[in-house]
Amino acid sequence: MKIGLIGYQGSGKSTLFEWLTGVPADPAQAHTGQTAMAPVPEPRVDELAKIYHPKKLTYAALEIVDTPGLNRSHEGNAQRLGLLRDTGALVMVVAAFGGASPQADLARFQEDLLLADMEIVAGRIDRLRDSVKKPRPNREQEMAEIDTLAGVLAAMEAGKPLAESAMSDEQLKATRSFRLLTEKPALVILNLADDEPDPAARARAIGGDRPALAIRVGLARELTRLSPEDRAEFERDMGIDPAERNRVLRTILDVSGQMLYFTAGEKEVRTWMLRKGGTALEAADNVHSDLARGFIRAEVMTCRDLLRLGSEREVKAHNLVRQEPKDYIVADDDILNIKFSV
Repeated sequence: MKIGLIGYQGSGKSTLFEWLTGVPADPAQAHTGQTAMAPVPEPRVDELAKIYHPKKLTYAALEIVDTPGLNRSHEGNAQRLGLLRDTGALVMVVAAFGGASPQADLARFQEDLLLADMEIVAGRIDRLRDSVKKPRPNREQEMAEIDTLAGVLAAMEAGKPLAESAMSDEQLKATRSFRLLTEKPALVILNLADDEPDPAARARAIGGDRPALAIRVGLARELTRLSPEDRAEFERDMGIDPAERNRVLRTILDVSGQMLYFTAGEKEVRTWMLRKGGTALEAADNVHSDLARGFIRAEVMTCRDLLRLGSEREVKAHNLVRQEPKDYIVADDDILNIKFSV
């Protein structure tokens, strides 16, 4: 899952990128965007390792994309935001220190996202209008698409981005390939001053319809550069939750509509990412396409049962291993063993 960080210049977006991924921001990529992986923490992996003693532990990871900083004048922002079309979710980094106005920046974000989407939709309408001037076999289909997109564009021009739930089937079909930014799920990160006394209150105060977290990003990044002993001392003195980074990554995972499931054995204990509502067949395809092609069934047990009983043998003895078909909806606590034919 690819996650796009966006923020105005000076918001601390690249500092957040380094804190989440452990990869320092590269000035040479400031104008093109930088990508790094951030493994999603999962404490149940360590607990499963005590049972299986595997040779390898592997964590599912989010691909974090740090985009060039946006201009508050909107100039050139549509091009910068174009780097985020193939992301599954956005993280909006907003400065909340030194007299900055988070609410104003969030309003500007909405304008920038709308303008970038309007440019895409308007461009498609213009190309279609040129196309229908000539006799073509699919001319009527193109004219119908123009009418559909004109409704989408009119709503955008009125400042009303169309959420998927509010769009007609025709509008969804016409805009699917555009990967509109205003349709993507988003998380707001308020970047606080190092001496902010109550981050949670600042997060609650921001309001709006998007989930928000308030983080002293600069301080959090600096603490990662300390030795474990010194870091633990500073975290105690300043009231910082040592699991804060983990909480942010899990929140991003949740906002992006993803969940984790497990595979486990002596060779490897591993987490995998799957969309919420995903099926056993999709989960099998994540592991390997051969498993999906030859899918027979999924043997399913839960981490909760395995950790409580201490072994697969005991889970089976209690009849807690289920045999599920390909359309089974995978749950967050599931451990899957895919049975397949070659």
